[in-house]
Amino acid sequence: MSSTPRPARPASLPRRTGRQLRRAFGARHEPLARPVDRSRARAWLAAALGAVLAVAVTAGGALLLYRSTAPRADADRGRLSRVDAVVRGVPDHTAVSGSRFSGGYTTRVDVDAAWTAPDGSEHLGSVQAARTAVAGSHVPVWIDPAGEVAAPPADRMALAVSAACTGAGALLTLLALLALGLRLRLHTLERRAENAWTSDWARLEPRWSGRAGHRRED
Repeated sequence: MSSTPRPARPASLPRRTGRQLRRAFGARHEPLARPVDRSRARAWLAAALGAVLAVAVTAGGALLLYRSTAPRADADRGRLSRVDAVVRGVPDHTAVSGSRFSGGYTTRVDVDAAWTAPDGSEHLGSVQAARTAVAGSHVPVWIDPAGEVAAPPADRMALAVSAACTGAGALLTLLALLALGLRLRLHTLERRAENAWTSDWARLEPRWSGRAGHRRED
């Protein structure tokens, strides 16, 4: 029967986390643990707590941003009206340079159009339409209570996506700053540990090697 010892299983994540927490707070009795080891554990703990706080702050900020813009969009949607404008005249794209490509790569142009406001009044003006629009075609536009063309109201889904992207960008920035701060802190602790080891070795090496006794004999 083989007596080869089985390799020890790695500790589970909750157990390792608890071990690091006890080390960070000094509650774990480790005779060989150095103060720098506890400082390193505290640095990781602070970074983890900072990451949790960053997630909470950015999520709350994104939610507040959405809640502050959604009612305004709903108010604009209730105030504005969507009507069909009839194109009266289109610009001559070949008049400037004699080429049908003179307008560049834009897909929308200003055209003269007429529309009827909800109160029945007729309005004339310039609206945005596709380059392929011809006289007599219909173009949907948003108008205010006075019948003037207005910017379309924002969509709730677009507002939610915009708020989520803003929160995600802020979260990534905060996490990057936390990672940078943690790396600098660990680098400082590593330099401190190396300096302490060099100092202790310079003090103990002569005794360990016996050179201290030789010096006393000399």
